[in-house]
Formats: sequence, structure tokens, C-alpha cells
Amino acid sequence: MDKYEKIEKVGEGTYGKVYKAKETSTGQIVALKKTRLEMDEEGVPPTALREVSLLQMLSQSLYIVRLLNVEHVDKIPKSGTNSTPKPILYLVFEYLDTDLKKFIDTFRKGANPRPLPSSLVQSFLFQLCKGVAHCHSHGVLHRDLKPQNLLLDQQKGILKIADLGLGRAFTVPLKSYTHEIVTLWYRAPEVLLGSTTYSTGVDIWSVGCIFAEMVRRQALFPGDSEYQQLLNIFKLMGTPTEQQWPGVSSLRDWHVYPRWEPQNLTRAVPSLSPEGVDLLSKMLKYNPCERISAKAALDHPYFDSLDKSQY
Repeated sequence: MDKYEKIEKVGEGTYGKVYKAKETSTGQIVALKKTRLEMDEEGVPPTALREVSLLQMLSQSLYIVRLLNVEHVDKIPKSGTNSTPKPILYLVFEYLDTDLKKFIDTFRKGANPRPLPSSLVQSFLFQLCKGVAHCHSHGVLHRDLKPQNLLLDQQKGILKIADLGLGRAFTVPLKSYTHEIVTLWYRAPEVLLGSTTYSTGVDIWSVGCIFAEMVRRQALFPGDSEYQQLLNIFKLMGTPTEQQWPGVSSLRDWHVYPRWEPQNLTRAVPSLSPEGVDLLSKMLKYNPCERISAKAALDHPYFDSLDKSQY
């Protein structure tokens, strides 16, 4: 690891510490993600290696944070202990200094609160759909899309998906190291209701929540428990029925809930164009099979006024 000079710790991700660092030979600024590995007898677990090579392949897309390198370090145990060296993988990513959450906050807080320009919302959503479509076309679900995981290159106006695919390789703690509760705000209802099989629709639901948040500058469904999260969704979208979503009442965590009628989605995003509201409603369908795919979303009329040649 003497190839890199750590500059500062920039966060504790779900999987370990994240550092801003400089590659000494080139001067390039990178993000180092330190991941602890659950070892098996043969050394680095094959699941981790598979995930990392998948990540390298996926990160060829402009809309996914680039994995530049992987460094494997054996942490030498303290002298006097006879334990074996602990292997650590450092994932070396391109460095981006801001994320969508911080970016939205600059429009919401401070001396000059103002909406995000609608052309910017449109551009960011298009790039997010492109990144998600790329993952899905390779059979990879993200499963934890949220504004904090979307990094921005503000100079170029590019949005990139981060924290991809690590969920299966490195055991996911339910709380992150900073004891920050893992957010439920972007979690699809089938996951909240304990469905054991889920598919690409889980990411599309998250994309819908993020879309609405860019428009509103605040979360669409902020819940602080799984139950509260579901009630927030039901109050706006209506309590789901078997007609709407066959099999919903036999999901593991389904209870009898108060019956709410669906509200007009426009009330939640009053400044959004009718095309935008239509796309959002297609992302927030209860039945995961009915949600629009990321690829189909790219052709939705909401993006007609966007110059797609630049993407």
C-alpha cells in the first residue's frame, strides 16, 4: 500500500473505512475502500473475487464509479499472538468529492433555497437510468440505491453509481459503523414486506424515490422503522390490494393495515411536468412486475426534450 498516500478519512461506508488518497507515482486522487474479508481456508473467498471482477467489468460504464485497482494486503497480527494474518482488500476507485444528497442539500439549505433546475433533474435521472440499465443487463441488482450512493462530477455534470454489488461479497451489517441506521427510505415495498425473491424492480422503486426527491428537495417516504416506512408509502400510494398486486397479502410480513385510498401523485411533486409524473407513477407501481424497466424508462416521453446524443 506504499503506492498510495492517505490524505484523509472521508467516511465509514457500510463495508469499512473510506479514504481519500493520492497515488504517489501519478499524483492521481483516488478513493480507497478498505474491506474486511470473511476468510475461508483457501484464502480470499471466491464470492468476493467474483464480485470484484464483476465490479471491474461493470465499471467500464461512464455512469458507474470506476474501480481502478484492487490491492490485497495481509494485516500482520500483533507480535506475541499466534493468529494468522488478516487479509484486507483495498478497492481503489476514482475519487468524486460530492454526492447527490449533499448536492440536493445545497439547494434546500443555506441563504438561497431554490429548486433544482428541471433540466438538471432530467439529466441526472437519465444518467441514473442508464447506469441501472447497464447493471441489470448484466444480471446485477444494486439493492441499496440512495442519493448518498450517487456520486457527482459537478464540472462535467456526470452522475455515477457507487457501492455496487458489494452486498453479496462482504457480509452486510444492518447498521453501518458510524451507528447510522441504514436508511429505509428508498426500499421497495416487497423488500419491506419480507419477500424473499425480488428482482430488478427493487432498484426501479429506489430510482423513483430519488427522482421525486430531486424534484421536492426532500425525501418522498421518510420512515424510521419498516412499519412506519410502509405506512408512509400506503398513505400516498393507497394500501395495496390483491387485485393490484397478486400475492401481496401472503408475503411474510404482511399484516392487516388501515385502508388508505391512493392520492394524486401530483400533490407530492407539484412542480413536475405531466410526463415526469407519468414516469414516476410507472416506477412506483406496487406490483414489481409492472414497474417500468430502466431500459424502457430511457425512451419515456419525459426525456424527449433531452439531447440524448451527449450520453
